[in-house]
Amino acid sequence: MLRFILRLLLLPWLLLLLSSVFSSASAKPAPFAMRISCGARQNVHTKPTNTLWFKDFAYTGGIPFNATRPSYISPPLQSLRYFPLSEGPENCYIINRVPRGHYSVRIFFGLLAQQNYDSEPLFDISVEGTQVTSLKSGWSSHDDETFAEALVFLKDSSVSICFHSTGHGDPAILSLEILQVDDKAYQLSQQSGQGIILRTVTRLSCGTGKPKFDVDYGGDHWGGDRFWNYIKTFGQSTDTARSTEANIKQASNPPNFYPAALYKNAIVGTSSQPDLEYTMDVDPNRNYSIWLHFAEIDSTVTGVGQRVFDILINGDTEFQDVDVIKMSGDRYAALVLNTTVAVSGRTLAITLRPKEGDHAIINAIEIFEVIMAESKTVPEEVKALQTLKKTLGLPVRLGWNGDPCVPQQHPWSGADCQFDRTSSKWVIDGLGLDNQGLKGFLPDGISKLHHLQSLNLSGNNIHGTIPYSLGTITSLEVLDLSLNSFNGSIPESLGQLTSLQRLNLNSNSLSGRVPAALGGRLLHRASFNFTDNHGLCGIPGLPTCGPHLTAAAKIGIAFGALLLFLLLVICSICCWKRRQNILRTQQLAAREAPYAKARTHLSQNIQMNRQHNHHAQSRTAAETGPILLS
Repeated sequence: MLRFILRLLLLPWLLLLLSSVFSSASAKPAPFAMRISCGARQNVHTKPTNTLWFKDFAYTGGIPFNATRPSYISPPLQSLRYFPLSEGPENCYIINRVPRGHYSVRIFFGLLAQQNYDSEPLFDISVEGTQVTSLKSGWSSHDDETFAEALVFLKDSSVSICFHSTGHGDPAILSLEILQVDDKAYQLSQQSGQGIILRTVTRLSCGTGKPKFDVDYGGDHWGGDRFWNYIKTFGQSTDTARSTEANIKQASNPPNFYPAALYKNAIVGTSSQPDLEYTMDVDPNRNYSIWLHFAEIDSTVTGVGQRVFDILINGDTEFQDVDVIKMSGDRYAALVLNTTVAVSGRTLAITLRPKEGDHAIINAIEIFEVIMAESKTVPEEVKALQTLKKTLGLPVRLGWNGDPCVPQQHPWSGADCQFDRTSSKWVIDGLGLDNQGLKGFLPDGISKLHHLQSLNLSGNNIHGTIPYSLGTITSLEVLDLSLNSFNGSIPESLGQLTSLQRLNLNSNSLSGRVPAALGGRLLHRASFNFTDNHGLCGIPGLPTCGPHLTAAAKIGIAFGALLLFLLLVICSICCWKRRQNILRTQQLAAREAPYAKARTHLSQNIQMNRQHNHHAQSRTAAETGPILLS
């Protein structure tokens, strides 16, 4: 009996333990989060949430500086990083080791903490090669314009965030945030939105309250810590605020994970003005995604059919007969409606028009600009250009950071791009870097620019040989390497460039015979210039070449010379070894000579003593005569 009672007492605890184990096993892991305090030399924790901001190290160029926060909603950080135009028109943060997925990328702008400095810079921002926003004059005076935010899919374990100068001050960045959200968050259709970027235009919490982030609402981390500005009224005497302390159902659900507290405030219309309307200025000829949030928190509305309204966007009905209680299933339950509209003008108007009841209700509004993500440049060609940048000592003022072709509003200076429909990526079809003060040498890797049609490097100080691999770029039509310091011979491979129409190699230090294939091209209306290379010969207009060895003969001679050299080295080593052995033997003999002489004298003395004893015995025997025995 006692054992049975103990089992009954322990059963609830066992069930609780098992449920906690299963719930923890099925719980979604924490999302990836990377926050960078720009210009900071060490990690920073900010109050009141103790948020960790990583130090700014090895992500980009630019100059660290003390920061002035343009808004109270900006992170309480002390430093920023700015990018003077002298470092190039494009500057990028390249952040690696970011897991693939869907992210909210947010950039807070800053102002330099400098005496008598009151100028706000204007510049463009791109994420993953797609321009997402342009700062407009007066941004530092509006809280929700002190940052840019976009929802973007990252596919290659890194993210590039670039700032493009427009000639109106140096870009200054206070902080960067890369916050993972659900892959299906803000999905516009049943199909994946990986080719779409959603730029945040505004987020509004309607009714009483103050601006808040998701973390202030106690929201789920998978929501991306959204910022919600608040709006108390859409217009004087046209609406009124409502609020509740009741719990809100169906809010913090995947994939968007809205904070439940967002729905505890609302704006409702009034009898004097039946329509509830919100209007804002937007950029024309764009597509906008609109997310409208509702929860019936008005104590005067208790059932289905008591509040019904239509929703119009710029006068066109998008949703008919919206009954929040009916569509959400209950009072104090969250409802989200989404639509995407094309706006040709500069105004976006959202109108809630009552059909049943005197007025409509709304709790929050989100508006995004829908941007088609740009296709990026072929990675192999981007790497080839970065190598070229290093080996030629490209001036810093040219920049060459980020992607060379996108955003299309800010291509690299000196690089021409073309969209390749086969690969659906951008390719480099021209380089014009003449008279740029380039030094160094031309790398073999330039052959990775497979689509190059024009290459102009004239008027620089490039030295070394012309790479053989240059002749493998079969699309090349114009090659101008004139007025440099190239030496050596002209590669035979250049004769394989059947599309080549203009070749300028004049004013270098080239030598040897001009390849026969190039000489023959002169008969096909091609324009070649080899003058002012005192060592070149072999075509009309150049000196006549002397006896000419083929490449195979030159290789044979070089190989024979190498063998002869090795043979001489081996013979020299053998002679040296033999000489060393002779000298070592002579040295040993010289050291042992005294001992050898002493041994000889000793041997001679012993022999003489033996002979003397023998003669003595012989004389004694002769003197005594024979002995007779009886």
